[in-house]
Amino acid sequence: MEVNRTVSLVKHGSKLENLYLMIKIDGQDIRKVTLKSLRKSIGVVPQDTVLFNDTIFHNIRYGRLSASEEEVYNAARQAAIHDTIIKFPQKYATVVGERGLKLSGGEKQRVALARAFLKAPAILLCDEATSALDSTTESEILGALKSLANNRTAVFIAHRLTTAMQCDEIIVLENGKVVEQGPHEFLLSRPGRYAQLWSQQNTVDGLDAAIKLNT
Repeated sequence: MEVNRTVSLVKHGSKLENLYLMIKIDGQDIRKVTLKSLRKSIGVVPQDTVLFNDTIFHNIRYGRLSASEEEVYNAARQAAIHDTIIKFPQKYATVVGERGLKLSGGEKQRVALARAFLKAPAILLCDEATSALDSTTESEILGALKSLANNRTAVFIAHRLTTAMQCDEIIVLENGKVVEQGPHEFLLSRPGRYAQLWSQQNTVDGLDAAIKLNT
């Protein structure tokens, strides 16, 4: 991977954990980098965000424990969750998690985004970060993710192609192998797996929208 580029790994018919990849970033094999250094350089936005039984402030500051109050607030603004937090009963002092205020899926993802903004990693990894969200929330989260990925190396593991299409490079994986690679428009112009998946997802999304209009 080149630095400051966004790459999407699109899975189809395979489990990504069974796939072996040798990853080089700016010519550096990540297997030769210490785990401590790698963790320091990478920020992760997972599919399922873990919230601790603590205040929303400390849940965000988990991204960088040395962050100041203002840095936490700025990260929340960048993740578009600040306005939501100030409406909570105790604002940033509101306890969330299993024993506290329950957050929606979109709000949890914004907490993960705020953590990543706060950490400001050299490398961003997003693992199915919008797969459990509705289309409206997904669009909002994707906007924040695009801002977060700006001017840094980013890898998006995606099933929804609305995420993949925004990346500089798309790698299509099928049964543990790379079957296609290239930008969104290039892959759509070819009669391959990506174009097929794109057509299938657009058809499903269209049917879902029609069902909602008639209910």
